[in-house]
Amino acid sequence: MTSNVTAVSYGPKLTASGLDKLRSALTGSGATLQSESRGGDSRFEVHTAEVAVADGTDAGISALRRAVAEAAQDGLDTAIVPAGLRAAPRKLLIMDVDSTLIQQEVIELLAAYAGKREEVAAVTEAAMRGELDFAQSLHARVAVLAGLPAAVIDSVRAEVKLSEGAAELVAAFKAAGHVVAVVSGGFNQILGPIAEDLGLDYWLANELEIVDGALTGKVLGAVIDRAAKEKYLREWAAAEGIAMEHTIAVGDGANDLDMLGAAGMGVAFNAKPAVRAVADSAINMPYLDAVRHIAGV
Repeated sequence: MTSNVTAVSYGPKLTASGLDKLRSALTGSGATLQSESRGGDSRFEVHTAEVAVADGTDAGISALRRAVAEAAQDGLDTAIVPAGLRAAPRKLLIMDVDSTLIQQEVIELLAAYAGKREEVAAVTEAAMRGELDFAQSLHARVAVLAGLPAAVIDSVRAEVKLSEGAAELVAAFKAAGHVVAVVSGGFNQILGPIAEDLGLDYWLANELEIVDGALTGKVLGAVIDRAAKEKYLREWAAAEGIAMEHTIAVGDGANDLDMLGAAGMGVAFNAKPAVRAVADSAINMPYLDAVRHIAGV
């Protein structure tokens, strides 16, 4: 069975030797290069190769991804993308928030007001590496916020910065008629205004409990963990009538693994090693809009 895929390579500076190694990896795996093109801007370069593969099954594409990854040079990452995903008339992009859509970890910004930033940051890092249960770690981190005035939420919101290219990525997907969602282990009070500004179709995070104008150190309801992220990906795709193979998920931590695995394309964005190891593709530069090139948007 012959199936077309697209090899999308990107990096701050793509070298001739790096692209030659890519071509060798593709042809050495039995693939045939049909056409190539270059793009990008002053921040990063993009090389796109249309490829015919003999084995278009999931296993065959996974094997091709491994071969390309093993041949990669520093500064060049390549996503092997099924042609059906790139050509889909409607796609769903779902993203994590902390350290993905935005540059910071909100829980750490909040903890700074309690004098606990370093302590909380260490727990966050362990949780993102998959060493701790996410829900338990979140409850422990939020507990240090007990007694803080609710006004710190406004202060933290002012500190939050979108990742480079995030607004452009969302705008491009929306302009092309696609659906954009975010699901976060962070907090609705921070995410809400960001989601509204970006015009997101769906968004969800945890809810900090506030009583008498102060944080209680608790969250309301069930924690948005890795299982919940996959659940909402599936629910929102179904609600929009979008096949799962036409979804793209982007995240950086262990709590994103189920979502990345369920999506048609899972993208690890400046991610922890355990996430990069299993994602379909990785972006190891600070520009979130590289996802546009992967998705063909």
